[in-house]
Amino acid sequence: MTAQEAPGVIPSLQEKYSGTPARLGQEAQDARARLFANRTLPVSRPRKNATRLPPGVSLEDFDAAIKELRGAIGDDNVEVNDIPLVDGWYMDHPNTHDAFHIADQEELVSSATVYPGSTEEVQTTVRWANKFRIPIYPISIGRNLGYGGAAPRMPGAVVVDLGRRMHQILNIDAENASCVVEPGVTYFRLYEEIQSRKLPLWIDTPDLGGGSVLGNAIDRGVGYTPYGDHFANHCGMEVVLPNGELLRTGMGAMPGPDGADNPTWQSFQHAFGPSIDGIFSQSNFGIVTKMGFHLMPETEHQSYCFTFPRDDDFEQIVDLIRPLAQKRILGNIPQLRHVIQEFNVTGRRKADFHDGSGPMTREEIRTAAAKLPLGDCSWVFYGTQYGPAESIAAQLDIIKAAFTQVAGSRFFVPSDLPSDHYLHDRARVCSGVPVLREIEWLNWVPNGAHLFFSPIAPTRGKDAGAIHDLIVAAHCRHAIDLFPTLCIAGREIHYITNIIFDRADADAKTRAVICMREMIAECAALGFGEYRTHLLFADQVAATYNWNGSALMRFNESIKDVLDPNGILAPGRNGIWPKRFRGKGWELGFDDIDLTSIGPRS
Repeated sequence: MTAQEAPGVIPSLQEKYSGTPARLGQEAQDARARLFANRTLPVSRPRKNATRLPPGVSLEDFDAAIKELRGAIGDDNVEVNDIPLVDGWYMDHPNTHDAFHIADQEELVSSATVYPGSTEEVQTTVRWANKFRIPIYPISIGRNLGYGGAAPRMPGAVVVDLGRRMHQILNIDAENASCVVEPGVTYFRLYEEIQSRKLPLWIDTPDLGGGSVLGNAIDRGVGYTPYGDHFANHCGMEVVLPNGELLRTGMGAMPGPDGADNPTWQSFQHAFGPSIDGIFSQSNFGIVTKMGFHLMPETEHQSYCFTFPRDDDFEQIVDLIRPLAQKRILGNIPQLRHVIQEFNVTGRRKADFHDGSGPMTREEIRTAAAKLPLGDCSWVFYGTQYGPAESIAAQLDIIKAAFTQVAGSRFFVPSDLPSDHYLHDRARVCSGVPVLREIEWLNWVPNGAHLFFSPIAPTRGKDAGAIHDLIVAAHCRHAIDLFPTLCIAGREIHYITNIIFDRADADAKTRAVICMREMIAECAALGFGEYRTHLLFADQVAATYNWNGSALMRFNESIKDVLDPNGILAPGRNGIWPKRFRGKGWELGFDDIDLTSIGPRS
């Protein structure tokens, strides 16, 4: 089957809350054209199965429940998922299933989608779910691609799409350098609004700018300025609990004068008594409808990169980074990438560099790298320094003195490289400008999709080497190209591996699943756990945090059972199952390789 073109034009931010900013309009059109030229799958196909109903709910009861909800929040705001599934692409993503389906496309699907327009309508939806005992699964935008996208962990759950009608920037306080946003506010939208107001403030953005500011923070995503820990830089939440009650965290728990919001809600993260914000991140204990964030004051900056010639330089590089990061000499959360990443961010295909179906050889990587602007190398370090020019110069002198201890290392700034080189995009991201460049990864194979494997390791060369060797070996066993990106802080490393696969290749999917299962188990045996994972691997990851008879999970389950006795809110999210479904065969573990059917297993 030949590739099919994506329909229509890409909406702009002026036309759609989740659209593309005008400055990136042509880039988005070009990126989509490349992706669809590399597709063999149809844009959509007829459904093989009828609407996937919530577990234990008959069609008659489901229809009655949907009718009642439509009466409460409007006919147009409740859609039954009985239409063909369209994977789309990053800027035109589905809210019905996982666009990057590692399971069968029709397995992780919703029964319906709800579009609340206010916190009150979220409360109405939650109370409705309790009445009919229908599981609901909230999403902000649905662009959590690589981790499950918009798919519910429990097939047949009702997706609550918060972003479509709740996408207001509720406040930007220039003096306090803070903002308050609803779930549908993207990094693109927040950045463009700050620019339109000509405020000297930066946002912190991940590699791609189309995701939800709120949603990324709730999932503990990261960016690359000094404000790169997104959850650490939040300040205040409004949360709908699983019983429909409304809660505000931090100083927001105290009313402001005359019914206004508390004036210190975005100034101080905590309040009096226990700090509870953390239990609403990576959990299913509530639906966050408003969230405050600190913004970074604008400053001078200089982005740069170093290259290192040998694979075996890896442990030395990590040991050199550690003191620089601990002493706060490194200005941001830097990245260390293998040079193979230089190929796929160009949007070129694997076939341009390699013949055959196996992974690229080291010799092929070296030959291809020699033709690129950075030349033949193994590792590329991307960093940014901040502050006055004289301060940046002094910092760079220290950094250069450290990295030149690696024989053959080389230093580059953006002006040393062509205008289309990736360093220019890193410079934008590291100064709070959201971009689209990373979407080019997906051109590596036809029908490109990806999974992230994201363990944490100490910032020590021997530990980083151990986890790297383990991951290299797993990729070799299963004939998968290795794309490692390490976000390195003073004491820990987010080692993020991107497994790129062809959605039309069943064997590639199976190999990716086995590789993930093995890496999770082998890393855990060394004491390295994932900080975030795809929803189909969450049970296995959660089970590795089993110190003292899985005390952490038992604590989480206790909270879940008190807050959500009917088990309606996102069952199974991050491995937390309510009592109603716990131990009933829904959990997936090391031996669960066949994902053609997701449901209770004996």
